[in-house]
Formats: sequence, C-alpha cells, structure tokens
Amino acid sequence: MKEALLVEIIEQQKNWFLQGHTRRYAFRKRQLEKMKRMLDTFEAPLLKALRYDLNKSGFEAYTTEIAFLKAEIDEQVKHLKTRMAPEKVKAPLTHAGTDNYIIKEPYGNVLIIAPWNYPLQLAIAPAIGAIAAGNTAVIKPSEMTPMVSWVIRRMVEEFFPEHILKVIEGGKEVTQKLLQEPFDYIFFTGSERVGQIVMQKAAEQLIPVTLELGGKSPAIVHKDANVQVAARRIAWGKLINAGQTCIAPDHVLVHEEVKDSFIEAYKEAVTHLYSSEPLQNEDYVKIVNKDHFHRIKEYLEEGNVAFGGETSEKENKIAPTVLTDVSRDDKVMQEEIFGPVLPVIGYDELDDVIRTLSGKPKPLALYYFGESQKDQKLVTTTLSFGGGCINDTLYHIINPHLPFGGVGSSGMGSYHGKYSFSTFTHEKSITKQTTKFDPSFRYKRDEKSLKIIKSLL
Repeated sequence: MKEALLVEIIEQQKNWFLQGHTRRYAFRKRQLEKMKRMLDTFEAPLLKALRYDLNKSGFEAYTTEIAFLKAEIDEQVKHLKTRMAPEKVKAPLTHAGTDNYIIKEPYGNVLIIAPWNYPLQLAIAPAIGAIAAGNTAVIKPSEMTPMVSWVIRRMVEEFFPEHILKVIEGGKEVTQKLLQEPFDYIFFTGSERVGQIVMQKAAEQLIPVTLELGGKSPAIVHKDANVQVAARRIAWGKLINAGQTCIAPDHVLVHEEVKDSFIEAYKEAVTHLYSSEPLQNEDYVKIVNKDHFHRIKEYLEEGNVAFGGETSEKENKIAPTVLTDVSRDDKVMQEEIFGPVLPVIGYDELDDVIRTLSGKPKPLALYYFGESQKDQKLVTTTLSFGGGCINDTLYHIINPHLPFGGVGSSGMGSYHGKYSFSTFTHEKSITKQTTKFDPSFRYKRDEKSLKIIKSLL
C-alpha cells in the first residue's frame, strides 16, 4: 500500500472518531452485531483458508477461532451499556459537596498487529474490544498466513467502511510504515523480539501499548497428580495447533516418581488424539512454513527422543514428540518451542522447581498438576506468570471473566471480556464541585486552616 493512501485512511478514521460517531451506545452495538453477521457470512471461506494455511480441521478452526470470537461479541453486547456508563466513586471529607465519577473515554484510532498462529482470532478479538470501547481501528494481519489474511480483508471491506475498520495487508515493511503513524493505541500479539521493536516505536510517539507475547510456559506434574488426566490434558493443550500456541505447555517438569508413567500416559493420549501415525492424520495441523519447520526439527537432535520424532518436510509436519535427558543449556530449553516437541524433565523436590523457575523470565502461562491445596497455593502465589490452570491447560483463556495477558517478558496489559473494553478505554476522572458553599480554609495559610485540613485528611 502506498504511504499516501495509508495516511489518508488513518486520517479518515481519526476524523470520524473526532466527529463523535463512535461514542454512542447504539452505534457500537450495531458494529458488534455486524461483526457477528460478518463471521456467520464468511464462515465457510474462513474455514477453508485456515485449512489451507495451517491445515486446521473444521472442528479445531471453528472452536479455537470462530466460536471464540462469537462468544466474545455476545459478551461485549450483553454488558456494553453498563461498561459505557460513567462510574460514580466515593470521595474523602475534603471533597464534601462534590460529585466524583469516571468517564469511559475511547482512545481514538487503534492499530492491531496480529500473528499467524491463530490468524483470525488474534486479529478480530482485539478489534471487538476496540470497537466496543468506541474506537476506530486498523488491523494488520500476518503475511505468513496469506489466505486467511486475504479473507479477513475481504470480509471487513464488505461489512465495514474503512473510516471505521480497515485491514491493511503486507509484509514487514508495511508494519514498519504503520508504526510510524500517530495512532492513539497499539495492540500487538507476537514474539518478544518484535514486541520490543513495537514498544520502542510506540515510545517515540508516547503511544500506549498492549503487548501479548509468549515465553516458555511450564507444566509441573507433582507426585500426587492424577497422571493419566495430567497427560491427557497436557497433550491436548500442547498439540492444539501443533503446539503453535502462545500458552501451550512448552515443557514438563515431572516428579521422578511418576516420570515414566507420565511419558507412557502422554504417548497413549497422543495416540488417542491423532492415532499411532499422526503425520498421516489429515486433521493434524502443519507447521506454518519451512523456516519454522527446520527450526523445530533441529530440536530433535537434542536429548533423547522417547517417542515420536517423525517429520514430513513435504507437508511441513512434525509428529508429537517427547524429549528426555535434555540439558537446560540445550537450545530447546533456551527458546520458546512453539511446536509439538515436548521436553520432559524430572525433579525430586518441588522447592527446587520453584527456585529454578523463579530465576527465569516470567512465562505467559503456567500449569500445575497435583492434589495438595497447600502445594497448589505455594506454586500459584510464589511464581509470577501471566495466568494458568491447576490440573488443566489452556482453559483459563476461554473464561471471559478472567483477564488474559502476560507479565514482564511475556507481555503487558490484558484483554478478553470486560478487560478488552478496559484496555481500549481511557478512564477520565472528573470532580464536579458545588458552588453553594466555598470553605475558606482552603485559601488560608494559617495554623487554624492547617488543623482543619489535617483533621479532614
């Protein structure tokens, strides 16, 4: 896209916003309902595009992408009027006679930069929050899933004028151009490395940002865990989208007493999910491109392959694999795996696990499996991470009443449900003062006035 046209679109969105159109409840509600119709209308093309780019089955594509978005829209519509309303707050005695409230003000013109792993969900979910909060938005989908990107652009163009919502396709150079523009808010989902660039560019213009990144999200399986259930739920969470999920269990730390039984149970779970020959399963998701395929394939040379390890370069597929005997210095333990390779590492004491993880960058998610409430509390209150589950994986992300976001190197800010509305909203504080009386002590500098102020404060 030519830079002049890009600038024109952003100016149109800013002008539309400044004219006040997006501030009305009826307008926002209509846009959200339009988004729902848009997803219904383009469901078949979206499913085909997700199959083409990532080999997602109809079931996985619908449940993890389309159904998620429809539920998010319904939740926003249901609570929209309440969220938009000014919020009255209490005041101290020094503010006697005043009304104090918070106005929910949209930021204005929002840039959403989406990744390739959930190319529909992670492009549209932030847009739902942005529109609900009364903003206009530009979406930059990932060029690494070109068919999905194309369908997103076509469906948005059919349902929305570009002064409200616009999709701009392109590669890295387009993203760089967009980051030069004076947006009022930037929402980025992707890698920590690119997140640093986005934040740096935003800082040059003092643009607020939300960064949804990733990291090495661990699963801990303690000796009192239900090993069969733990293995099934970790396999499910790890292998959705072939491990190309920012909150997938990256590796498993398992107590030595149950390590062997966990590996065996995990193998059974994989077979149940994808058969004994996953690469022949037509619904098993492929790795997005050759670069990522070869990056993940290199991990198979580290440690020992307990099972799995098969690859298909022709189809960009890597079988679900368990690695044992890996070193913490191995590349597979230094980088976010983002694939179906699972290192399994034994431990003897839970305290040692906590000490080790405390010294690592804060992950986007953490999963603990074990029945002791004392140990559950110890892990969840001692370790810092974006969010997670006890005795499950991924399920926290589909609860609209929980915020989703990272901390430290795994990101900043959160969204989903009311937290999406809050992310794209500036809370403007207002004190409305009475003119019926005007206490004199606030204007004086004598001891008597100071005593009154001290008593009130």
